[in-house]
Amino acid sequence: MDGYRIVIADDHVLFRQGIKKILEEMDDVEIAGEANDGLELLNLLRKLTPHMVILDISMPNLRGIEATHEIKVINPAIKILILTMHKSKEYLYHAISAGAEGYVLKEDADTDLFSAIERIRKGKTYISPILSEELTDDLVQVCRGKHKISSDPLTPREREVIKLVAEGKTNKEIAHLLFVSVRTVEKHRANIMKKAKLKSTPELIRYAIEKGYTSDNY
Repeated sequence: MDGYRIVIADDHVLFRQGIKKILEEMDDVEIAGEANDGLELLNLLRKLTPHMVILDISMPNLRGIEATHEIKVINPAIKILILTMHKSKEYLYHAISAGAEGYVLKEDADTDLFSAIERIRKGKTYISPILSEELTDDLVQVCRGKHKISSDPLTPREREVIKLVAEGKTNKEIAHLLFVSVRTVEKHRANIMKKAKLKSTPELIRYAIEKGYTSDNY
């Protein structure tokens, strides 16, 4: 019987090696491949059919959340576990929204990785305990009407794109700056227009300014 095939994507070689050592302790798991960045990962997945991908958010060329979107297009059956240093709940919300089945902090990898993989294999989701506790607190507060969960509809990458559009950059220039294809930029722009119910570039620019996406601190 074939093992449970996992692909690891992270631009830090030493970290990938550490994860491989952890996974090697699992009897029926095999490392099907490795990637240094998001684009390399997508090219790899056009040749391989792993059961799961473990990837970081902060990767060059194509970031983890955008890669998650693309992976689900290539093969929706592939399970995705985000393994990251980002503790921001905003990143967590976007990762889950993009289709990820798990979100584990790198600092918890040695204790949580086994549990995360096993839970995801059973068709469930897994979130690092410290973040899941915060989510529970958020939901309690929301139910009590004390505050709302962040309603920003745009992903981190979409915010990068809309900022550059507002600065007057063309799709080709944006693609060059973000190390993605023009087609990917067009897709992000279409998603932004749909989410914000916009019909033209001038409306998009006005929206970016009104919502503060042009600010360097956003």
